[in-house]
Amino acid sequence: MRIALGADHAGFPLKQRVREVIETLGHDIIDCGTDNTDPVDFPDITQATCAPVLDGRADRAVLVCGTGAGAIMAANKIPGIRCGLAHEPYSAHQAVEHDDANVIAMGAWLVPHALVKDIVEEFLGAVFDDDEDTRRRVAKLNALDQLTP
Repeated sequence: MRIALGADHAGFPLKQRVREVIETLGHDIIDCGTDNTDPVDFPDITQATCAPVLDGRADRAVLVCGTGAGAIMAANKIPGIRCGLAHEPYSAHQAVEHDDANVIAMGAWLVPHALVKDIVEEFLGAVFDDDEDTRRRVAKLNALDQLTP
């Protein structure tokens, strides 16, 4: 698979570990920034990291920020993106299997480094549970993209 990877300045310290895991699993990476700990706005990194998923250059994306909260909020405002918060392996695969997530967000300040491999592996190895209930729920999620204020 092709995986877009992006981190803001707070997530940057964990980004290299995530990259190593993705590469060890045999996937290609599209690096969407940042390259250091200089301040950068997480909505910009989120948008840049989700763009390859939307245009087909990437199959999935991983976002890393301080807590994961900002990245998940920004990502889920982008129509066509379904982002789960994954600070442990179960949520990483559950987001794909039941919610058809194409992106996960991780918090560099919260995720134990020992779990990074399992989290990424579970996310990238998960397959959407394409049954009637999950299809119905995901259709309702997708319909929310069409709401207007």
